[in-house]
Amino acid sequence: MARRTLTVESDRWEVYPSGRVTVYGRDQFGLIFEHGTGPQRRRRVTHFSPLGARSPERAFAELSERELHELFRQSQPGWTAPEADYAAH
Repeated sequence: MARRTLTVESDRWEVYPSGRVTVYGRDQFGLIFEHGTGPQRRRRVTHFSPLGARSPERAFAELSERELHELFRQSQPGWTAPEADYAAH
């Protein structure tokens, strides 16, 4: 699974497609933002609708750094999302 790194307010977040299929099929994909490891790990989740490629990996690769920052701002804590198994981390 492809991963990218995003720096937000000097915190390093790993970003990758969630792999979860939404009810919208290939029109919408989930992304997981992950910071830290173990009990200190934090996760955030969001969805995006690709404008180009319809495969999760290719659509993810097409996202610019600016688009990833915007998606991070729109993300929600992992404990609110099935993609992160509702984990409180």
